[in-house]
Amino acid sequence: MKTDQPISTEDGVAPETLSREWTHRLRQTLTGKLPPEKLLPDTQPIYVASWIYVFGVLTLSALVVVAISGAILALKGPDWWHGSPEGHFVNSLHLWSVELFFFFMVVHLWGKFFMAAWRGRRAMTWITGVLAFLLSIGAAFTGYLSQQNFDSQWISTQAKDAMNATGIGAFFNVMNFGQMFMWHILLLPLLVVLVVAIHVLLVRYRGVVPPIGSVPREAEAKPWRGRVRPYDILKEATIAFVVVAVLTLGLSIVFGSPDDPAVTIRQWATADPVDFVQTAATELAGTSETATYGPPYNNGTGFVQNLGPISLQKLAGVTQPINAAQTFVLQPLRLAEAVTPGLAPALATYNDATAAQRAAWNAAFAKADAHLRVVGSRLIVPRGSYGPIPTLLSDLLVIARSGGLDAALESHSAFYGTNYTKPLMFLADGQYFANLGAQRHLLGTPQWGMTNETGNFPGQSWLWLYTFWYQVNPMASSSNADVEVMAIMAVLTLAFAFVPYIPGLRRLPEHVPLYRAIWRSYYRSISNQGGASDSR
Repeated sequence: MKTDQPISTEDGVAPETLSREWTHRLRQTLTGKLPPEKLLPDTQPIYVASWIYVFGVLTLSALVVVAISGAILALKGPDWWHGSPEGHFVNSLHLWSVELFFFFMVVHLWGKFFMAAWRGRRAMTWITGVLAFLLSIGAAFTGYLSQQNFDSQWISTQAKDAMNATGIGAFFNVMNFGQMFMWHILLLPLLVVLVVAIHVLLVRYRGVVPPIGSVPREAEAKPWRGRVRPYDILKEATIAFVVVAVLTLGLSIVFGSPDDPAVTIRQWATADPVDFVQTAATELAGTSETATYGPPYNNGTGFVQNLGPISLQKLAGVTQPINAAQTFVLQPLRLAEAVTPGLAPALATYNDATAAQRAAWNAAFAKADAHLRVVGSRLIVPRGSYGPIPTLLSDLLVIARSGGLDAALESHSAFYGTNYTKPLMFLADGQYFANLGAQRHLLGTPQWGMTNETGNFPGQSWLWLYTFWYQVNPMASSSNADVEVMAIMAVLTLAFAFVPYIPGLRRLPEHVPLYRAIWRSYYRSISNQGGASDSR
């Protein structure tokens, strides 16, 4: 009689029944591809004797220190790392572990390039390594944007143009602290860890690439059959972690980390009231950078960039609408008109006037703005036909000095507001913010400031290739520089990631003698034995 029940054996379930189970099949596949002797090897090929191999495990160790220090900062929050010595010290640990991580990773990556590490069906090992580097740049970049200090303000206002020019800024808003913070502490770290894990498993599965010329090309994908030497992977990892931890601790104790306080509109209106009023006047007139910017803020054309006949910026559309006159001047004044004598009639006069009349008042005020003075809380302007504009801007200055304008521009998302786009755009329109950047040596020539940090601290040096293109013509003088540089970097990044598949380029390391320096002990041993060092 037939039955649907599994056939029992003396030892349990029949093998043919287990072979149909997903869990069993997955386990068999994994243990077949990555048996314990591959995952935790106790020997390695004799050629794995160069210092260049150490940078791989140093990179992993630095990543662990980055993750530990970053987790503590995330648990404690911004108030802790800004407001306590302990928090500032952990922030220093995080900064220096990131700097070490990128140093080790770059050396590791370029070492593997000159070893042509994609040989022998190891292309995915190379690609995952490059992808880990790119994701790490994103994680570090969003980390700088999440500091909530002057440096993060500066970087976000500089970086927005490149993001907007490519259309990315429509959904990836570098001035939105809440968004950048979540990218930094959650999504990007998870992706980095996942890709690094896949990369390490591929290294263990495919093995370490043999020296160039040590075996025939068709044998490069096969397991190494030559001499091996003892290898204690856990001991090496432990030593590397201790070295990185000591280096991070030492650098943090000696150098600390920068943390210049963020700039507020209240600070601006108090320190340079004339510049504040002049900037507010351009917002009201619709002539400021923000008012004329274009997507993703409005339909202006002043900062719209094109890649050939296409504008990715326009295609992305307006996703963070800002009407400069309303957002920065009229709406904040409307909030204060009930408690500010004389403000309500001035607002009514301005709002009831025709567009032509308002334009005439704004034009007249623009001609006089070089002669503005602020005495105490009074705005003094030369005689002219400005309508109610002097009253409006004088009251706006009072509101700004009280901190009310900061609150008005940051409260657009109600209780949970963490989006600082509006106050940062307003700040960036004025000269005061730019002057502070110059004083802190963050300007440089075009875009070099993106890699800088306040004081004498290292910044995002891993972005040097990106910022380099802004110094080269035609980008140095192009109105489409941001989108052009981003396009160049996209092409270079794809070429670097897929070098295993690009004829000519994938063979380049074999014609550069650096690989002989990396594997010099192996080639020397072959030479001493009287054997050939190149089988091709």
